Amino acid sequence: MKLTFYQPTHPLLKKYIEGYYFIEKDNMDKPVRYLTFPDNYFIVSVCQNVSIAQDKGWIEIYRSLEENLIIDFVFRCSVPTEIFYQQSVNELTLYFKPLGIYHFFEADDCEALEENIHLSGFKEISNAIFNEPNRKKQIEMLEDYWLSKFQQKDLALAYSILNDFETELSIEEIAVKNNITRQYVNKISKRYLAKPASEFRKIQRFRNVLISNKKVKNLTELSYEHLFYDQSHLIKDFKELTKINPRKFFDNVDIEQNNIWLFI
Repeated sequence: MKLTFYQPTHPLLKKYIEGYYFIEKDNMDKPVRYLTFPDNYFIVSVCQNVSIAQDKGWIEIYRSLEENLIIDFVFRCSVPTEIFYQQSVNELTLYFKPLGIYHFFEADDCEALEENIHLSGFKEISNAIFNEPNRKKQIEMLEDYWLSKFQQKDLALAYSILNDFETELSIEEIAVKNNITRQYVNKISKRYLAKPASEFRKIQRFRNVLISNKKVKNLTELSYEHLFYDQSHLIKDFKELTKINPRKFFDNVDIEQNNIWLFI
């Protein structure tokens, strides 16, 4: 299954959306199975004429004789997830940067976003996009839709905490810096980022390792460059988030791709 990961063309959307990809239904009926790994994005997917079964850690997608559009919203991806496509389907998936999605909806916490997405007209524009054969036009339609939904939000405290999560500051130090309690740091993190502070930082460290220049460095260098305590800490987190030893992971996963998948 081949796909291209597109970054937004509009500079405003680039600030809030990491990118998106299309999967197209074709005559190839070969099943595809892969593992995807934890991240801190908010992910919105829409599939056309499918049936979906899912539970924690796995999703199965099949073509359906029933005409439908199914929207899936993922805001807490914290375990490796096995994705199985019985056949190719029409799918559009967007990755929003942390906090980015809030600038397109009225929702004030992650739990309220899903209802907003379903009521936003996204299903209707997705159907129009699937019926448009020209990829350039599809992208134009998609980006025009999101630009029409944009509304600047005041999330200064949440962004300050988000930026502090990328530093060596402890949660206690982040709280002091922002004149709030440690408990309130966690409350903000869970409200807007869908995860406790410690979980968000663990996944962010893991993802930062993936987008660094991995293959020319040893695990010790990677550990200290990305705020792990030591090499054993990196290995422990990798095994927890991928079920794979980091050396085996780097040997089997194409880390140069935007989507870090392990085909199985």
